[in-house]
Amino acid sequence: EHLKKLDESAAIKVKESLNKISPELSHFIIEFAYGEVYSRPDLDLKSRQIATVAALAAMGTAPEQLKFHIGAALNVGCTPNEIIDVMYLISVFSGFPASINGIKVAETVFNERNVKTEPGNKNDNNSAGRRKRGLRALSEVSGASGQDVINSLSRSAPELADFIIDYSYGDIISRPVLDPQHKEIAIIAACVAMGTAKPQLKVHINAALRVGCTQKQIKETIIQMALYSGFPSSLNAIAIANEVFN
Repeated sequence: EHLKKLDESAAIKVKESLNKISPELSHFIIEFAYGEVYSRPDLDLKSRQIATVAALAAMGTAPEQLKFHIGAALNVGCTPNEIIDVMYLISVFSGFPASINGIKVAETVFNERNVKTEPGNKNDNNSAGRRKRGLRALSEVSGASGQDVINSLSRSAPELADFIIDYSYGDIISRPVLDPQHKEIAIIAACVAMGTAKPQLKVHINAALRVGCTQKQIKETIIQMALYSGFPSSLNAIAIANEVFN
C-alpha cells in the first residue's frame, strides 16, 4: 500500500523485474523497505522522498532508482522546483558532478511527464549581498556550530570559509524554494548516505533542531538511509544524532 502511494504500478514492476532470478529480493523490498520502514508514522511521505532523492543523488551510484524516486516525489506532492533545489544542495555536500547528474535525471522525468520548472529566485549576487545573506543564513540555520566551522578555517583556509558563507549559505541554503525543515532533512540524508561527512552531519542535525525538526523526524530520516546506503551508515549516524540530542 505504501509503495502504491509512490507509484501505483511499482509493486508489479518490482515483482516482474526480480521474480525470475531473485523473487526473495522483491519480497524484501516490498515487505521490509515499504511495509516496515516507509510505513513508520514519524516522517511523512514527502519528507521521505526528499530524503531519498537527496541520498541517491549524493551517492551517484543508482540513476535508475533516483529516476523512480524523483517520479515518486512528484506523486506525493513535491514540486519540480523543490526537486531541483535538492540537487542544488547536493552541489554543496557531494560536489557539482553529482548535482549535474542528478539534475539530468530529473530533466528526464520532467520531460516524460511534461512538467515544467519555474524560473528560480533571483538573489542579489553582488559580493556584499551574498555575504550578508550568507551570514544571516549561517546564523539562523546553523548558529554557533556553523560559526565554529568558519572560525576553524580563519587561519588555515580563509578563502574556503568565504566560499562556505557566500556560496553554501548565501547562494544555496538561503534559497526559499524548500522550507527549512526539508532542506535539513535533505542535507542529513545526503551526509548519512555518503558516510564521509560526520562533522558536517553533526552541524546539520543541530541545524535541523534549530529550524523545527523533531528528534523523531531526524531519527526516521537516518533509519530510512539504511535502505539506500546500508545499515552501517545509519548506525554511525544514529550515534552522532544521540550525541547531539544528549
